[in-house]
Amino acid sequence: MTTTTATELAPLLDRVRAGREFGPNVYSTLDVLQVLYDRVLRITPATVDDPDRDRFLLSKGHAVAGYYALLAARGFVPVEWLDDQGGPASRLGDHPDRTLVPGVEIGSGSLGHGLGLGVGTALGLRAQGRTTPRVYVLLGDAELDEGSNHEAVAYAGATGLANLTAIVVDNHSATHGWPGGAASRFTVNGWSAATVDGRDHDALHRALTGHDHHRPHVVVATVDSEE
Repeated sequence: MTTTTATELAPLLDRVRAGREFGPNVYSTLDVLQVLYDRVLRITPATVDDPDRDRFLLSKGHAVAGYYALLAARGFVPVEWLDDQGGPASRLGDHPDRTLVPGVEIGSGSLGHGLGLGVGTALGLRAQGRTTPRVYVLLGDAELDEGSNHEAVAYAGATGLANLTAIVVDNHSATHGWPGGAASRFTVNGWSAATVDGRDHDALHRALTGHDHHRPHVVVATVDSEE
């Protein structure tokens, strides 16, 4: 198993940063991304077009800087691409584009669409009889204020999309919130759920692999409100 340490990611993030400051949207996702790509996702640069690969969808598209750094660290894109991120000729835009960046599954920008796309992807895999691939969608807690996500959560639970995992990075930025926390929004619709420290890699790994194969699963990764 190849792991990507924070020390290895730091210089790659510096290349993306190019003197800019990153906000909590970037730093809050780094640990989840590391655990996914190091220990969970069944995808490599050589299998980006394999129909039986796992799918990762970054709904929280404005957190793309850490995603690009991780993709470069794992060999999906050349490290040199990071130096011109956001430039006029760059493939690495301020939101990811699936047609330009190897390993990216969706183009994301407007919040609230990723989970619905993940539901559709999971349904498509099920319709094709592909039972091995799993679909993972990373979104922020504030994104759950969007009505489209309420519909996606309800539909996935009602149809028993057991090949779907949502990861909610919860930095307490949602406008509305839910009684009992973010996970309760999913469990009331039939999902299994785990709430863990978003910086604890072992806890994240256990939660991300803790689905029961009978219903959709959500992992709520809590981080400090300043992150």
